[in-house]
Amino acid sequence: MENLNTEDTDIIENFEGMGAICHPEGVHYRVWAPNADSVSVVGSFNDWNAEANPMHQEENGNWGLLVENSKEGDEYKFALKTPNGDFQRNDPYALKVTNSVGNSVVYNHASFDWQDANYSMPSWNELVIYELHIGTFHVKDENHIGTFYTAIEKLGYLKELGINAVELMPSAEFPGDRSWGYNPSNPFAIESDYGGPEGLKAFVKAAHEAGIAVILDVVYNHFGPSDLDLWRFDGWSENDGGGIYFYNDWKAETPWGGTRPDYGRGEVRQYIHDNAMMWLRDYRIDGLRMDMVVYIRNVKADGNPGNDLKDGISLMQWINKDIKDNFPNRITIAEDMHSLDMVTNSVENDGMGYGSQWDAEFVHSVRDAIITANDQDRNIPSVVDAITSRYNSDSFQRIIYTESHDEVANGQARVAEEIADGDVNNWYSKKRAALGVALVMTSPGIPMIFQGQPLLEDKWFSDTDPLDWARQEQFAGFTNLHRDLIHLRRNWFGVTEGLQGQDVHIIRADNDKKVIVMHRYKDGGPKDSVVVVLNFSTQTFDDYKVGFPRAGSWKLRFNSDNESYDQDFSNLGIFDVTTTEGEFDNLSNYVSLQIPPYSALIYSQEE
Repeated sequence: MENLNTEDTDIIENFEGMGAICHPEGVHYRVWAPNADSVSVVGSFNDWNAEANPMHQEENGNWGLLVENSKEGDEYKFALKTPNGDFQRNDPYALKVTNSVGNSVVYNHASFDWQDANYSMPSWNELVIYELHIGTFHVKDENHIGTFYTAIEKLGYLKELGINAVELMPSAEFPGDRSWGYNPSNPFAIESDYGGPEGLKAFVKAAHEAGIAVILDVVYNHFGPSDLDLWRFDGWSENDGGGIYFYNDWKAETPWGGTRPDYGRGEVRQYIHDNAMMWLRDYRIDGLRMDMVVYIRNVKADGNPGNDLKDGISLMQWINKDIKDNFPNRITIAEDMHSLDMVTNSVENDGMGYGSQWDAEFVHSVRDAIITANDQDRNIPSVVDAITSRYNSDSFQRIIYTESHDEVANGQARVAEEIADGDVNNWYSKKRAALGVALVMTSPGIPMIFQGQPLLEDKWFSDTDPLDWARQEQFAGFTNLHRDLIHLRRNWFGVTEGLQGQDVHIIRADNDKKVIVMHRYKDGGPKDSVVVVLNFSTQTFDDYKVGFPRAGSWKLRFNSDNESYDQDFSNLGIFDVTTTEGEFDNLSNYVSLQIPPYSALIYSQEE
């Protein structure tokens, strides 16, 4: 068994990076364990003998060693002797593990064949995101979970729907085989039951070939809390805390346990920074959505400056700036949910530098408007505020949606279920759920839908309840409604470019009749200007006069009441309109509309 001698420090220094890194000479191992007396690497290459491969002490508490007879696929751990006992720990930088309580596995990023597939992410104003959970998205066998490979089989469905970006719920290794993913035990490893690192790369490659970007959810506000070898990694801790990777005082506490990383410690900052860069560099991920950023910037998420985590803020600034500088057009998305400009403000202007953020005001206002039982209780001004809101004067700094994993669980259900309270296959559920999706696809912002939404999935999201793909045939019309809206949002036919623009003008906000009419535009004019009519009431209006922004014929591009979407729909208002000269709503031309109940109408001009 051969490894380098202690006098070969000049050679050791040539091997950079943390964890297990494959080289022609063997595998170089490096681990940070500042409080260990000695460290060795044990594994399948040395019969797990702690005496065989002692590691060399380096600067900054690191230990390193080149093991010449080690190779990709070897299982390994670090054996630490410390003043607080002897431990075997998984590699914090392990790229692959057998499972969350198993062993680390040597993995070589260079071994995957990307076949030089070229892919460029669409501009952010063109994005339509589909949030999905690998474990439940496409489950083929009962008592099994979905994998990256089964998800690949449904990329054709997403492409036909018009989706051009998927957001994967966290896929780092977690305890067991079923989880939402927000409890990462091995932050650099890919969930083994999903298909490991090869599976994720295969999914990204296939998605890119289908013209679909991949955004990954990552969790930096806490780790674990279970199956967590990072906990007291080298034996040291204070105040009954978690040791070198965590705060060991009051700043450790989160809603998920006392496992907040120590954002002020250089090695921990580097660890999280390295993790973020890895996804973009080695997995060709197109963006990161960061879970509950509010708990990175503030201990209690209460807005109290005394609880601010300046080190957390500066760490996110560093990561976001490096992504912007080194990975142009990749997107970073914050889940902060406090509607603060500073989250998406640039780092240069003292912001956190995220590209966009989930918009709490939109989802809460719109969900309330479409779930509320009585028409007279719908708050139209609140919906108008949701439509027109933006951060830093940029509409695309917000992600807008009516369903996400959070909004359809934790005591809440899917929109249609909230309306129906039992059977979603009823007129009210389908009509108002469709109205909500129409608002998402026509309001300024980056639209997002949650898996199963086009299938009229019922109940709520659970990691044990896979999508029922039989609903694709049962509710084919409802799926087509989503498809048609997404195609218009993406300007598929070249006549609705305004839906990708920054601007919106509320022509009419009628709180008495519960109708909103808005003008969406990019540059304005034919094939750009889009008029969206939204009826939040059960009433049909046969002669609703409203101002239109330009004279002439306006073609109906979409009517959510079309009977082709559902046989229960009334098929009213299925016609084009022509303006009449006359002042309405401070505009010099108007039309008379037939507006079906709980419906959305979309018009634009050819010339």
